[in-house]
Amino acid sequence: MKIQIYQGRNRIWEKADITIVIDVIRAFTVAHYAFMRGASRIFLVETVEQAFKMKKNNPGYLLAGEVNGNPVEGFEFDNSPFHIAQKQLTGETIVQRTTNGVRATLNCLDSDHLYVTGFSNARNTAEFIKKAHMEEERKINIVASHPSGDDDYACAEYIKQILEDTKQISPQEVETRILHSHVAKKFFDAKNTGFIREDVMCCVKELDTDFVMKVNVISEIPMIERVQVC
Repeated sequence: MKIQIYQGRNRIWEKADITIVIDVIRAFTVAHYAFMRGASRIFLVETVEQAFKMKKNNPGYLLAGEVNGNPVEGFEFDNSPFHIAQKQLTGETIVQRTTNGVRATLNCLDSDHLYVTGFSNARNTAEFIKKAHMEEERKINIVASHPSGDDDYACAEYIKQILEDTKQISPQEVETRILHSHVAKKFFDAKNTGFIREDVMCCVKELDTDFVMKVNVISEIPMIERVQVC
């Protein structure tokens, strides 16, 4: 088993059998909460224009995401896990566009198995991959999608140690690094009203859910699907 951590949303890494893309603050924490609230699937698109086109062709779809962290006018949801956790989404289809996590994921579609996660579902994702894929020698890429955020990188190191059965970093240390990352700083600034501390508090909670988020890479438009953990 060869595991490599990469950082950033742009493609600079070698193809892997398994790729895990991380966006803690906030895209894949949002996705995790959306599935917990009943969403059936989440399409991933690179541009706002693609999202609106899908909405035009499928008026029932719900748009979620941001541009440079800011909400998009005309989207039903911003990139807030706290906000989406308040919604009832049973059976809904979401179209997600974000600056880092979604873009990084779209650069990894040549991976045989592609998963996405935040810290909230990191342990479940790593444990699932160990059970489902570790019978053979595998090359695994872990992508911390924020170009410089220690929130994603700490989560990547946490997943790596679970896959390798080492204990170099505790969940509490990951939580501390997320809270003290420069990415989280603006969420605790009362003057920066576009960002709320509740989002980061959602992002640092490990949740014991019974599913992982796997990307259907052969779909015409890539989409995250909920895969039940046995």
